[in-house]
Amino acid sequence: METCDALIIGGGPAGSSCARQLRRQGLDVMVMDKAEFPRDKVCAGWITPAVLRTLEIDPRAYAQHRTLQPIRAFRTGLIDDRQLTCKYPDTVSYGIRRCEFDDYLLQRTDARLVLGQPLVSLRREGSRWVINDAVSTPLLIGAGGHFCPVARHLGAKVGAGETAVAAKEIEFKMDAGQIAACQVKPEMPELYFCEDLSGYGWCIRKGRFLNIGLGMERAHHLSEALERFCRLLQQDGRIPSDIPDRFHGHAYLLYGRSDRKLLDDGVLLVGDAAGLACPRSGEGIRPAIESGLMAAATVLQAAGDYRRERLSTYREQLSARYGVLPNGAAGREAGTLRKGLGRLLLRSRWLTRHVVLDRWFLHAGQADLQGT
Repeated sequence: METCDALIIGGGPAGSSCARQLRRQGLDVMVMDKAEFPRDKVCAGWITPAVLRTLEIDPRAYAQHRTLQPIRAFRTGLIDDRQLTCKYPDTVSYGIRRCEFDDYLLQRTDARLVLGQPLVSLRREGSRWVINDAVSTPLLIGAGGHFCPVARHLGAKVGAGETAVAAKEIEFKMDAGQIAACQVKPEMPELYFCEDLSGYGWCIRKGRFLNIGLGMERAHHLSEALERFCRLLQQDGRIPSDIPDRFHGHAYLLYGRSDRKLLDDGVLLVGDAAGLACPRSGEGIRPAIESGLMAAATVLQAAGDYRRERLSTYREQLSARYGVLPNGAAGREAGTLRKGLGRLLLRSRWLTRHVVLDRWFLHAGQADLQGT
């Protein structure tokens, strides 16, 4: 049986960020993922400069062989309403392709990679975990996304009792005719919000690639809402009329609206497995990366003593970084209040710029994660 100091289930940004930080300190780390990399990942796909700084990525070097589309403006509004344009003097975000970005992060971890192998069995033997009857480790980190098997082992009731955001998107390479028919500008993503701010649709162009999607808290209406959204975009001439029709779906939990157990003896959850998506924008990449780094800092501080009490500082770090948000009935009441604010916010250029974009999407004023 193989052994390692830490086994991370999931090779996305959360898992790879944690793995790299632990490897830097000399731990023997293994990353297991059911997929082979590079792999497609359902995601709108954009990151802020803060993410690149946190990951110590030189944007010029990264862009030499991968997609890194500078974003300097946004076109925003309610679905079925007029749109506003907000421009910035500098690059405030970047469009990425997750198949490239995730593979880049994973390959640079210097961890042992076990790809194309799902987690089939998991059990606790004394102070160690045994995975697939093949790997033994004192530390297990669940980074397998919303449906992470480690989260399930800790009691997460995926799809039952959890109020998840459901999304569908497609990303495809446009041909010459589609490029000519596409009015979405590469430097200006387009965001179309539901009136109660319970979801939004997007169109993001990354060179020849176009990403279209819609995410909503009301999952049972998602397919019909997506069909209507795409039809409106086509009627308005924003996107080509002959886009592919095979949209892919995923789900995630917003931070503060999940009661998932984040840790126990010898185990931590990070990223979407822990339910950490930004409450207003639904962004998952930045909290995934930051939670991976915070988990690594917790592990290193624990110095091999992975009892629940020693790992509890991870929860404290999350609360210090993201705050404590309402859930349950309070969250539903907040949704009711948002319904009256949506039209007010998105018809005002000032409020759109300073609240919706700067605060919710770009996290302006929030310092980069330090001390990891």
